Amino acid sequence: MKGIKMQEIYLDNSATTRAFTEVAELMTKVMTEDYGNPSSMHHLGVVAEGHLREASKTFAGILGCSEKNIYYTSGGTESDNLSIIGGARALERRGKHLITTSIEHPAVLNTMKYLEDNGFTVTYLGTDKSGRISLDELEEALTPDTILVSIMHTNNEIGAVQPIAEAGRLIKEKCPECYFHVDAVQGFGKAVINPVKMKIDLMSASSHKIHGSKGCGLLYVGDGVRIVPIEFGGGQQKGLRSGTENVPGISGMALAAKMLYGNYDSDVSRLYELKKSFVERVMKIEGVSVNGLVSDGTDKITETAPHIISISVKDVRAEVLLHSLEGQGIYVSAGSACSTHKRTPSATLVSIGLDKVLLESTIRLSMSVFTTREEMDKTASALEEIIPQLRRFIRR
Repeated sequence: MKGIKMQEIYLDNSATTRAFTEVAELMTKVMTEDYGNPSSMHHLGVVAEGHLREASKTFAGILGCSEKNIYYTSGGTESDNLSIIGGARALERRGKHLITTSIEHPAVLNTMKYLEDNGFTVTYLGTDKSGRISLDELEEALTPDTILVSIMHTNNEIGAVQPIAEAGRLIKEKCPECYFHVDAVQGFGKAVINPVKMKIDLMSASSHKIHGSKGCGLLYVGDGVRIVPIEFGGGQQKGLRSGTENVPGISGMALAAKMLYGNYDSDVSRLYELKKSFVERVMKIEGVSVNGLVSDGTDKITETAPHIISISVKDVRAEVLLHSLEGQGIYVSAGSACSTHKRTPSATLVSIGLDKVLLESTIRLSMSVFTTREEMDKTASALEEIIPQLRRFIRR
């Protein structure tokens, strides 16, 4: 009936999330009332600086570090670039060998390629079929010339979670002066991450992945870690990242993180329950397989990310399935939102050895704390109905 809006089921939270209402309200207050420049010495400047200090206190509490370890950027991409380029430049006199994985986000892979074009060498670690790296391969790749290792916490396409703590210990045992960078854009807010205990030197996170705003990111820099700045200006943030701080965005990100970790145990447990029941149901559909699982079932599902589900559908192109679901008000992704428009196969799906015929038949569903069981049940029902219909159409 005209005028009745179709219920929307948003399952593309790895691309971006809906901001918490409380976050939007706080950001509005900061933008309209506490709008001073935090570098200004008058009252409004002092108030703005207070918001930054409060945010740093929040993040330090969550990460188990000091407030002086917290820096702010425009997002995960800048945090990755600053960590990798700045870290490599700081240590290049000692060596020029870098290590990363074959399934990193483009913000890391393209940065590594840039450094390769500028005299550095890079080793790309492979993965097993679940998307996890081999610690033995990492150990073999470490050399006296290795100065930086970058390994993502959670893969943005299939939800594989890397053995970060074990990797950190291994790196520091074999190359104690080597920097360890972790892209935690998909892990922060969905996993407990303690950089000090995990031997992480540099860590990136992004606001809009945790119900904050776009255009704001976090960078953890460990004690004694030196980074060469890659942009220059007024010398804010101890000269590491010049530019007036995004006080509304930073305040909102801190509140979002506080809200997520305040209900962490119950929220993550509920997401795992939703993921388990959904995966068990869709695996019964003919020609459907689930990527990133540590085993062939769901018995080890808690070893994967709680919010990401990657499914491949034989004989059905991802774009066709995506738009068919969209017709029912269900929004999913055909892969990483940062590389959706590229025609090259997903490096992640290639790395896990996915059959070539499935490379263009894979969609990603990603949940959030807003996702309900009713929404996941409706999505499973839609897939059970749509997939056989699309196959019959293709076979005509």
